[in-house]
Amino acid sequence: MSPTSPALPDDDRTALYDAQNAWAADDDFFLALVGGRADSRVLDLGCGTGRLTLALAAAGHRVTGIDPDAAAVAAARRKPGADGVVWVVGTSEQIPPGAGFDAALMTAHVAQAITDDDMWRGTLDDLHAALVPGGLLAFDSRDPDGRAWERWNPEDSRGTAALPDGTVVEGWHEVASVDDDAPDRWVVHLAEHTLLPDGTHVVDDGELVFRSEARLRADLTAAGFVVEQVYGGWERQPVGEGVGELVVLARRV
Repeated sequence: MSPTSPALPDDDRTALYDAQNAWAADDDFFLALVGGRADSRVLDLGCGTGRLTLALAAAGHRVTGIDPDAAAVAAARRKPGADGVVWVVGTSEQIPPGAGFDAALMTAHVAQAITDDDMWRGTLDDLHAALVPGGLLAFDSRDPDGRAWERWNPEDSRGTAALPDGTVVEGWHEVASVDDDAPDRWVVHLAEHTLLPDGTHVVDDGELVFRSEARLRADLTAAGFVVEQVYGGWERQPVGEGVGELVVLARRV
């Protein structure tokens, strides 16, 4: 976060996240993906405020939601149906030992937020250990060939969202730099701007990694997974013909 920028209170921040991230086609995809088997043991790693986590529990699955953002987990715990989920504040290192999950999900581009290569490898290793043999790992990551970061500018990304109390806030993204010193990995440094009606301007700095399809396949193979399929969108389009996504389905060997 910019040192001169105020911070949104946690409740406002999580409410704004929910307002900006309503249920969408990606949620439909992942819910249907797991929904074929009733009473599955499902891990939602990077669960945020629990949008998909709670839907999985409502569908009859035994769900654990893990996120490093304590405020997001607290917001999830306050939602209807939250008692049917095991909530954990942490990362893959806090996955309950011996859980034996049938499926593990990282949705809403959580995989891209793990920018450190060692942490990424550790996350995949932790997920491999947490799944039963043949267990499913599914996640999404933006396809770097789509160069989504070129549209993250004040003009193209500007939009509005309403908080529960009716307050309308304006937001946009702005890229500061792109590290492209590896042929299969790009790190985008960006700022997320939020403008409140009273003129308060909040700026959150962050970074996202874009890994190529080949890099993701290699990383998963090294971690002991077999990649079943990579789609380019939520209707299972081929890579490059969807909506600029890499939707990865892999199995623990």
